[in-house]
Amino acid sequence: VMSIKLVRPTTCTTLYYSAIITIFSLLTIQPSKSFPHLLSRAPFSTRPVAVFNHNTFKMSTTTNSRNPHKRTKMTSSSSSSPTSTNPPSDKIIATHSGTFQADEALGVWLLRQTSTYFQSKVVRTRDEAKYSKADIVIDVGGVYDHATKKYDHHQRGYEERFDDKVKKVVEGGEVEEKSTPRVTKLSASGLVYRHYGREVIQNIYPTLNEKELDLVYTKMYNSFMEAIDANDTGVEPLPKGCDIELQYKDSTGLSSRVSRLNPRWNDDEEISPDDRFEDASAMCGSDFMSVLSSTVESFLPARSFVEQALIKRFETDASGQIIKLESGGLPWKGHLYDLEKEYKIVNEKDLIKYVLYTDQAMMWRIQAVTVEGQAFENRLSLPEHWRGVRDADLEKIAGIKGCTFCHAAGFIGGNKSYDGVLQMARVALGENKD
Repeated sequence: VMSIKLVRPTTCTTLYYSAIITIFSLLTIQPSKSFPHLLSRAPFSTRPVAVFNHNTFKMSTTTNSRNPHKRTKMTSSSSSSPTSTNPPSDKIIATHSGTFQADEALGVWLLRQTSTYFQSKVVRTRDEAKYSKADIVIDVGGVYDHATKKYDHHQRGYEERFDDKVKKVVEGGEVEEKSTPRVTKLSASGLVYRHYGREVIQNIYPTLNEKELDLVYTKMYNSFMEAIDANDTGVEPLPKGCDIELQYKDSTGLSSRVSRLNPRWNDDEEISPDDRFEDASAMCGSDFMSVLSSTVESFLPARSFVEQALIKRFETDASGQIIKLESGGLPWKGHLYDLEKEYKIVNEKDLIKYVLYTDQAMMWRIQAVTVEGQAFENRLSLPEHWRGVRDADLEKIAGIKGCTFCHAAGFIGGNKSYDGVLQMARVALGENKD
Protein backbone atom coordinates (compact mmCIF):
# COMPACT_ATOMS: atom_id res chain seq x y z
CA VAL A 1 0.00 0.00 0.00
CA MET A 2 3.01 2.29 -0.10
CA SER A 3 3.82 4.47 -3.10
CA ILE A 4 7.47 3.70 -3.87
CA LYS A 5 9.48 5.51 -6.49
CA LEU A 6 13.01 4.39 -7.34
CA VAL A 7 15.35 6.09 -9.80
CA ARG A 8 17.08 3.51 -11.99
CA PRO A 9 20.77 3.09 -11.06
CA THR A 10 23.38 3.77 -13.71
CA THR A 11 26.38 1.90 -12.39
CA CYS A 12 27.08 -1.82 -12.77
CA THR A 13 26.95 -2.25 -9.00
CA THR A 14 23.50 -0.81 -8.62
CA LEU A 15 22.15 -2.75 -11.60
CA TYR A 16 22.49 -5.84 -9.41
CA TYR A 17 20.06 -4.40 -6.87
CA SER A 18 17.77 -3.16 -9.61
CA ALA A 19 17.50 -6.63 -11.12
CA ILE A 20 16.65 -8.22 -7.78
CA ILE A 21 14.01 -5.64 -6.96
CA THR A 22 12.50 -6.01 -10.44
CA ILE A 23 12.16 -9.74 -9.85
CA PHE A 24 10.50 -9.04 -6.48
CA SER A 25 8.01 -6.70 -8.13
CA LEU A 26 7.09 -9.30 -10.73
CA LEU A 27 6.45 -11.76 -7.92
CA THR A 28 4.47 -9.09 -6.02
CA ILE A 29 6.97 -9.32 -3.15
CA GLN A 30 7.84 -6.10 -1.35
CA PRO A 31 11.63 -6.02 -1.03
CA SER A 32 11.57 -3.24 1.53
CA LYS A 33 9.70 -5.56 3.91
CA SER A 34 11.13 -8.95 2.99
CA PHE A 35 14.74 -7.85 2.45
CA PRO A 36 15.08 -4.29 3.75
CA HIS A 37 18.89 -4.34 3.48
CA LEU A 38 18.59 -4.40 -0.32
CA LEU A 39 16.97 -0.99 -0.22
CA SER A 40 18.81 0.49 2.74
CA ARG A 41 22.27 -0.36 1.43
CA ALA A 42 21.76 -0.06 -2.32
CA PRO A 43 23.05 3.31 -3.63
CA PHE A 44 19.78 4.59 -5.08
CA SER A 45 19.59 8.31 -5.66
CA THR A 46 15.92 8.52 -4.55
CA ARG A 47 14.44 6.81 -1.50
CA PRO A 48 10.92 5.47 -0.91
CA VAL A 49 8.31 8.06 -0.03
CA ALA A 50 6.07 6.92 2.81
CA VAL A 51 2.65 7.71 1.39
CA PHE A 52 -0.47 5.56 1.14
CA ASN A 53 -1.17 5.22 -2.58
CA HIS A 54 -4.77 6.40 -2.88
CA ASN A 55 -4.52 6.04 -6.65
CA THR A 56 -4.09 2.29 -6.37
CA PHE A 57 -7.05 1.58 -4.13
CA LYS A 58 -10.70 2.61 -4.12
CA MET A 59 -13.74 1.74 -2.11
CA SER A 60 -15.54 -1.36 -3.31
CA THR A 61 -18.79 -0.67 -5.19
CA THR A 62 -20.10 -4.13 -4.35
CA THR A 63 -22.37 -4.32 -1.32
CA ASN A 64 -20.84 -6.73 1.18
CA SER A 65 -22.54 -7.10 4.54
CA ARG A 66 -19.45 -8.80 5.90
CA ASN A 67 -17.17 -5.94 4.89
CA PRO A 68 -19.06 -2.77 3.93
CA HIS A 69 -15.88 -0.64 3.99
CA LYS A 70 -13.71 -2.93 1.89
CA ARG A 71 -11.08 -1.31 -0.30
CA THR A 72 -10.44 -2.98 -3.66
CA LYS A 73 -7.34 -2.67 -5.82
CA MET A 74 -7.71 -0.65 -8.98
CA THR A 75 -5.58 0.52 -11.88
CA SER A 76 -7.21 3.80 -12.84
CA SER A 77 -6.13 7.11 -11.37
CA SER A 78 -9.51 7.96 -9.88
CA SER A 79 -10.55 7.25 -6.32
CA SER A 80 -13.12 8.35 -3.81
CA SER A 81 -10.38 9.53 -1.46
CA PRO A 82 -10.07 13.34 -1.19
CA THR A 83 -6.28 13.14 -1.56
CA SER A 84 -6.23 10.69 -4.46
CA THR A 85 -6.27 13.25 -7.28
CA ASN A 86 -4.27 15.90 -5.47
CA PRO A 87 -0.77 16.66 -6.71
CA PRO A 88 2.04 16.50 -4.15
CA SER A 89 1.86 19.44 -1.79
CA ASP A 90 4.54 22.12 -2.00
CA LYS A 91 4.40 22.59 1.77
CA ILE A 92 7.42 21.61 3.88
CA ILE A 93 7.36 19.37 6.96
CA ALA A 94 10.25 19.86 9.39
CA THR A 95 11.51 17.56 12.09
CA HIS A 96 14.81 17.07 13.89
CA SER A 97 17.93 15.57 12.36
CA GLY A 98 20.14 12.87 13.88
CA THR A 99 18.84 9.71 15.53
CA PHE A 100 15.19 9.20 14.67
CA GLN A 101 12.42 7.47 16.58
CA ALA A 102 9.03 6.08 15.68
CA ASP A 103 7.11 9.12 16.92
CA GLU A 104 8.34 11.65 14.34
CA ALA A 105 8.62 8.99 11.61
CA LEU A 106 4.97 8.08 12.14
CA GLY A 107 3.99 11.73 12.52
CA VAL A 108 5.47 12.53 9.12
CA TRP A 109 3.66 9.61 7.51
CA LEU A 110 0.33 10.72 9.02
CA LEU A 111 0.77 14.28 7.78
CA ARG A 112 1.55 13.00 4.29
CA GLN A 113 -1.89 11.34 4.20
CA THR A 114 -3.69 14.68 4.62
CA SER A 115 -4.79 16.89 1.77
CA THR A 116 -2.69 19.82 2.99
CA TYR A 117 0.60 17.93 3.34
CA PHE A 118 0.05 15.19 0.76
CA GLN A 119 3.49 13.77 -0.19
CA SER A 120 5.19 16.83 1.29
CA LYS A 121 8.95 17.12 1.38
CA VAL A 122 10.59 16.62 4.78
CA VAL A 123 13.48 18.71 6.10
CA ARG A 124 15.39 17.16 8.99
CA THR A 125 17.35 19.75 10.96
CA ARG A 126 17.93 21.17 14.43
CA ASP A 127 18.76 24.60 13.02
CA GLU A 128 15.95 26.93 14.10
CA ALA A 129 16.67 29.25 11.18
CA LYS A 130 15.84 26.37 8.84
CA TYR A 131 12.94 24.60 10.53
CA SER A 132 11.21 27.91 11.33
CA LYS A 133 10.72 28.40 7.56
CA ALA A 134 8.78 25.12 7.26
CA ASP A 135 4.99 25.07 7.05
CA ILE A 136 4.67 22.60 9.92
CA VAL A 137 7.20 21.49 12.56
CA ILE A 138 7.07 18.30 14.62
CA ASP A 139 9.25 16.91 17.42
CA VAL A 140 11.63 19.88 17.50
CA GLY A 141 11.51 23.50 18.61
CA GLY A 142 10.13 23.18 22.14
CA VAL A 143 6.66 24.52 21.25
CA TYR A 144 3.21 22.99 20.98
CA ASP A 145 0.80 25.36 19.28
CA HIS A 146 -1.75 24.05 16.82
CA ALA A 147 -2.49 27.56 15.53
CA THR A 148 1.10 28.00 14.33
CA LYS A 149 1.50 24.32 13.31
CA LYS A 150 4.18 23.48 15.88
CA TYR A 151 4.00 20.07 17.56
CA ASP A 152 6.83 19.37 20.02
CA HIS A 153 6.54 17.65 23.39
CA HIS A 154 9.98 18.12 24.98
CA GLN A 155 9.33 21.48 26.65
CA ARG A 156 9.17 21.95 30.41
CA GLY A 157 5.66 21.79 31.84
CA TYR A 158 4.25 19.81 28.92
CA GLU A 159 1.29 17.68 30.07
CA GLU A 160 -0.76 16.94 26.94
CA ARG A 161 -2.63 13.63 26.92
CA PHE A 162 -5.24 11.97 24.75
CA ASP A 163 -8.91 11.87 25.81
CA ASP A 164 -9.65 9.96 29.02
CA LYS A 165 -10.21 6.23 28.75
CA VAL A 166 -13.93 5.48 28.99
CA LYS A 167 -14.96 1.98 29.94
CA LYS A 168 -18.31 0.45 30.80
CA VAL A 169 -18.13 -1.33 34.15
CA VAL A 170 -20.61 -3.23 36.29
CA GLU A 171 -21.20 -1.66 39.70
CA GLY A 172 -23.82 -3.15 41.99
CA GLY A 173 -25.47 -4.98 39.14
CA GLU A 174 -25.70 -1.78 37.07
CA VAL A 175 -23.67 -0.75 34.03
CA GLU A 176 -21.86 2.55 34.41
CA GLU A 177 -19.32 4.45 32.35
CA LYS A 178 -16.02 4.97 34.13
CA SER A 179 -13.61 7.62 32.92
CA THR A 180 -9.89 7.24 33.69
CA PRO A 181 -7.22 9.88 32.91
CA ARG A 182 -4.34 8.53 30.86
CA VAL A 183 -0.83 8.20 32.20
CA THR A 184 0.75 8.52 28.76
CA LYS A 185 1.69 11.94 27.45
CA LEU A 186 1.36 12.62 23.73
CA SER A 187 4.55 12.40 21.69
CA ALA A 188 4.96 14.18 18.34
CA SER A 189 2.94 11.54 16.51
CA GLY A 190 0.30 11.64 19.23
CA LEU A 191 -0.10 15.40 18.75
CA VAL A 192 -0.32 14.97 14.99
CA TYR A 193 -2.90 12.22 15.47
CA ARG A 194 -4.94 14.38 17.86
CA HIS A 195 -5.37 17.08 15.23
CA TYR A 196 -5.16 15.18 11.93
CA GLY A 197 -6.02 11.58 12.78
CA ARG A 198 -9.69 11.79 11.89
CA GLU A 199 -8.86 13.31 8.49
CA VAL A 200 -6.29 10.58 7.78
CA ILE A 201 -8.80 7.84 8.60
CA GLN A 202 -11.60 9.54 6.64
CA ASN A 203 -9.35 10.01 3.61
CA ILE A 204 -8.52 6.32 3.56
CA TYR A 205 -12.05 5.14 4.46
CA PRO A 206 -14.49 7.83 3.24
CA THR A 207 -17.53 5.57 3.73
CA LEU A 208 -17.28 5.68 7.54
CA ASN A 209 -20.12 7.54 9.20
CA GLU A 210 -19.48 9.93 12.08
CA LYS A 211 -20.14 7.37 14.80
CA GLU A 212 -17.88 4.79 13.13
CA LEU A 213 -15.17 7.38 12.56
CA ASP A 214 -15.17 8.36 16.24
CA LEU A 215 -15.00 4.70 17.27
CA VAL A 216 -12.11 3.94 14.89
CA TYR A 217 -10.29 7.13 15.88
CA THR A 218 -10.37 6.18 19.57
CA LYS A 219 -9.66 2.50 18.98
CA MET A 220 -6.64 3.29 16.80
CA TYR A 221 -5.20 5.40 19.59
CA ASN A 222 -5.84 2.71 22.20
CA SER A 223 -4.52 -0.18 20.12
CA PHE A 224 -1.69 1.50 18.18
CA MET A 225 -0.84 5.12 18.80
CA GLU A 226 -0.60 5.08 22.61
CA ALA A 227 2.19 2.49 22.60
CA ILE A 228 4.27 4.80 20.39
CA ASP A 229 3.58 7.72 22.72
CA ALA A 230 4.38 5.68 25.83
CA ASN A 231 7.64 4.36 24.43
CA ASP A 232 8.79 7.83 23.39
CA THR A 233 7.75 9.65 26.57
CA GLY A 234 9.13 7.04 28.97
CA VAL A 235 6.06 5.31 30.36
CA GLU A 236 6.89 1.89 31.76
CA PRO A 237 4.62 -1.07 30.86
CA LEU A 238 3.99 -1.70 34.56
CA PRO A 239 2.89 0.99 37.02
CA LYS A 240 5.27 2.38 39.64
CA GLY A 241 5.45 0.34 42.82
CA CYS A 242 4.39 -2.84 41.07
CA ASP A 243 6.25 -5.86 42.44
CA ILE A 244 5.73 -7.89 39.25
CA GLU A 245 8.85 -8.35 37.14
CA LEU A 246 8.51 -8.74 33.38
CA GLN A 247 9.35 -12.30 32.37
CA TYR A 248 10.79 -11.28 29.00
CA LYS A 249 11.58 -8.21 26.93
CA ASP A 250 9.79 -7.63 23.63
CA SER A 251 12.02 -6.13 20.94
CA THR A 252 9.67 -6.82 18.04
CA GLY A 253 7.51 -3.70 18.42
CA LEU A 254 7.44 -0.82 15.93
CA SER A 255 9.55 1.51 18.10
CA SER A 256 12.30 -1.12 18.37
CA ARG A 257 12.24 -1.88 14.65
CA VAL A 258 12.43 1.80 13.77
CA SER A 259 15.35 2.27 16.17
CA ARG A 260 17.26 -0.50 14.41
CA LEU A 261 17.03 1.38 11.11
CA ASN A 262 19.31 4.13 12.41
CA PRO A 263 22.84 3.92 11.00
CA ARG A 264 25.07 1.86 13.29
CA TRP A 265 28.06 3.39 14.98
CA ASN A 266 30.44 1.05 13.13
CA ASP A 267 28.84 0.98 9.68
CA ASP A 268 31.57 1.02 7.06
CA GLU A 269 29.30 2.11 4.26
CA GLU A 270 28.13 5.65 3.70
CA ILE A 271 24.51 5.58 4.79
CA SER A 272 22.23 8.58 4.60
CA PRO A 273 20.25 9.07 7.83
CA ASP A 274 17.59 10.88 5.80
CA ASP A 275 17.22 7.86 3.52
CA ARG A 276 16.88 5.58 6.52
CA PHE A 277 14.31 7.97 7.99
CA GLU A 278 12.17 7.51 4.88
CA ASP A 279 12.43 3.74 5.36
CA ALA A 280 11.34 4.19 8.98
CA SER A 281 8.42 6.41 8.02
CA ALA A 282 7.27 3.86 5.42
CA MET A 283 7.51 1.10 8.04
CA CYS A 284 5.38 3.13 10.46
CA GLY A 285 2.81 3.73 7.75
CA SER A 286 2.68 0.06 6.86
CA ASP A 287 2.02 -0.87 10.50
CA PHE A 288 -0.59 1.87 10.87
CA MET A 289 -2.41 0.69 7.74
CA SER A 290 -2.29 -2.91 8.91
CA VAL A 291 -4.01 -2.05 12.20
CA LEU A 292 -6.40 0.42 10.58
CA SER A 293 -7.56 -1.96 7.85
CA SER A 294 -8.08 -4.71 10.42
CA THR A 295 -10.09 -2.32 12.60
CA VAL A 296 -12.30 -0.95 9.82
CA GLU A 297 -12.64 -4.01 7.60
CA SER A 298 -12.74 -6.76 10.22
CA PHE A 299 -13.47 -5.43 13.71
CA LEU A 300 -16.32 -3.06 12.77
CA PRO A 301 -18.32 -5.50 10.59
CA ALA A 302 -17.97 -8.26 13.20
CA ARG A 303 -20.12 -6.46 15.75
CA SER A 304 -23.45 -7.19 14.06
CA PHE A 305 -22.62 -10.91 13.81
CA VAL A 306 -21.73 -11.11 17.50
CA GLU A 307 -24.86 -9.17 18.40
CA GLN A 308 -27.09 -11.57 16.47
CA ALA A 309 -25.39 -14.54 18.14
CA LEU A 310 -26.02 -12.98 21.55
CA ILE A 311 -29.67 -12.28 20.75
CA LYS A 312 -30.13 -15.91 19.65
CA ARG A 313 -28.24 -17.38 22.62
CA PHE A 314 -31.32 -19.11 24.05
CA GLU A 315 -31.99 -20.68 20.64
CA THR A 316 -28.47 -22.13 20.76
CA ASP A 317 -28.89 -23.50 24.29
CA ALA A 318 -31.43 -23.09 27.05
CA SER A 319 -28.72 -21.96 29.48
CA GLY A 320 -28.12 -18.78 27.48
CA GLN A 321 -24.40 -19.17 28.20
CA ILE A 322 -23.36 -20.52 24.78
CA ILE A 323 -23.35 -18.58 21.51
CA LYS A 324 -22.84 -19.77 17.94
CA LEU A 325 -21.11 -17.50 15.43
CA GLU A 326 -22.31 -17.75 11.85
CA SER A 327 -18.83 -16.96 10.56
CA GLY A 328 -15.59 -18.30 12.02
CA GLY A 329 -12.48 -16.21 12.46
CA LEU A 330 -14.17 -12.91 13.21
CA PRO A 331 -12.92 -10.82 16.18
CA TRP A 332 -15.60 -11.32 18.82
CA LYS A 333 -14.15 -10.80 22.29
CA GLY A 334 -14.24 -7.00 22.53
CA HIS A 335 -17.70 -6.86 21.00
CA LEU A 336 -19.01 -9.58 23.31
CA TYR A 337 -17.90 -7.76 26.47
CA ASP A 338 -19.50 -4.51 25.26
CA LEU A 339 -22.71 -6.16 24.06
CA GLU A 340 -23.19 -8.07 27.30
CA LYS A 341 -23.25 -4.76 29.14
CA GLU A 342 -25.46 -3.16 26.50
CA TYR A 343 -27.98 -5.99 26.89
CA LYS A 344 -27.69 -5.87 30.70
CA ILE A 345 -26.13 -9.33 30.95
CA VAL A 346 -24.12 -8.60 34.07
CA ASN A 347 -24.62 -11.44 36.55
CA GLU A 348 -21.82 -14.03 36.59
CA LYS A 349 -24.25 -16.93 36.08
CA ASP A 350 -25.65 -15.31 32.91
CA LEU A 351 -22.39 -14.33 31.20
CA ILE A 352 -21.43 -16.16 28.01
CA LYS A 353 -19.04 -19.00 28.84
CA TYR A 354 -18.41 -20.64 25.46
CA VAL A 355 -18.32 -19.50 21.84
CA LEU A 356 -18.83 -22.00 18.99
CA TYR A 357 -17.52 -21.35 15.47
CA THR A 358 -15.82 -23.06 12.51
CA ASP A 359 -12.13 -22.72 11.68
CA GLN A 360 -10.60 -22.48 8.19
CA ALA A 361 -10.69 -26.27 7.83
CA MET A 362 -14.43 -26.16 8.70
CA MET A 363 -13.83 -27.98 11.98
CA TRP A 364 -16.13 -26.79 14.75
CA ARG A 365 -14.42 -25.19 17.71
CA ILE A 366 -15.46 -24.42 21.25
CA GLN A 367 -13.61 -21.56 22.92
CA ALA A 368 -13.89 -20.48 26.52
CA VAL A 369 -14.51 -16.76 27.03
CA THR A 370 -11.77 -15.10 29.04
CA VAL A 371 -12.41 -12.86 32.02
CA GLU A 372 -12.58 -9.30 30.69
CA GLY A 373 -9.20 -7.64 30.93
CA GLN A 374 -7.36 -10.95 31.29
CA ALA A 375 -5.49 -12.74 28.53
CA PHE A 376 -5.49 -16.27 29.92
CA GLU A 377 -7.99 -16.53 32.78
CA ASN A 378 -11.23 -18.10 31.54
CA ARG A 379 -14.70 -17.57 32.88
CA LEU A 380 -15.14 -21.33 32.66
CA SER A 381 -12.38 -23.56 31.29
CA LEU A 382 -13.09 -26.87 29.60
CA PRO A 383 -13.09 -29.89 31.97
CA GLU A 384 -9.67 -30.69 33.38
CA HIS A 385 -9.72 -34.38 32.39
CA TRP A 386 -10.26 -33.42 28.72
CA ARG A 387 -7.18 -31.23 28.53
CA GLY A 388 -4.32 -32.38 26.35
CA VAL A 389 -6.33 -35.35 25.02
CA ARG A 390 -7.12 -35.92 21.31
CA ASP A 391 -9.36 -37.83 18.89
CA ALA A 392 -10.54 -41.30 19.93
CA ASP A 393 -9.12 -40.93 23.45
CA LEU A 394 -11.02 -37.68 23.92
CA GLU A 395 -14.19 -39.21 22.49
CA LYS A 396 -13.95 -41.97 25.08
CA ILE A 397 -13.23 -39.67 28.02
CA ALA A 398 -15.88 -37.09 27.10
CA GLY A 399 -18.43 -39.59 25.82
CA ILE A 400 -19.01 -37.42 22.74
CA LYS A 401 -18.55 -38.52 19.13
CA GLY A 402 -16.37 -36.52 16.77
CA CYS A 403 -14.07 -34.92 19.35
CA THR A 404 -10.75 -33.89 17.80
CA PHE A 405 -8.81 -32.17 20.59
CA CYS A 406 -8.83 -30.19 23.81
CA HIS A 407 -5.97 -27.79 24.45
CA ALA A 408 -3.81 -28.51 27.49
CA ALA A 409 -4.75 -25.10 28.93
CA GLY A 410 -8.46 -25.88 28.62
CA PHE A 411 -9.38 -22.77 26.66
CA ILE A 412 -10.26 -24.35 23.31
CA GLY A 413 -11.37 -27.66 21.83
CA GLY A 414 -12.71 -29.10 18.59
CA ASN A 415 -15.27 -31.44 17.09
CA LYS A 416 -16.08 -32.63 13.58
CA SER A 417 -19.72 -31.50 13.78
CA TYR A 418 -21.84 -28.72 15.21
CA ASP A 419 -23.94 -31.15 17.21
CA GLY A 420 -20.76 -32.59 18.67
CA VAL A 421 -19.23 -29.26 19.66
CA LEU A 422 -22.56 -28.08 21.13
CA GLN A 423 -22.67 -31.25 23.22
CA MET A 424 -19.11 -30.55 24.40
CA ALA A 425 -20.23 -27.09 25.56
CA ARG A 426 -23.27 -28.47 27.34
CA VAL A 427 -21.29 -31.22 29.08
CA ALA A 428 -18.61 -28.67 30.09
CA LEU A 429 -21.28 -26.41 31.60
CA GLY A 430 -22.86 -29.32 33.46
CA GLU A 431 -19.58 -30.70 34.83
CA ASN A 432 -18.46 -27.29 36.02
CA LYS A 433 -21.79 -26.78 37.80
CA ASP A 434 -21.26 -30.06 39.61
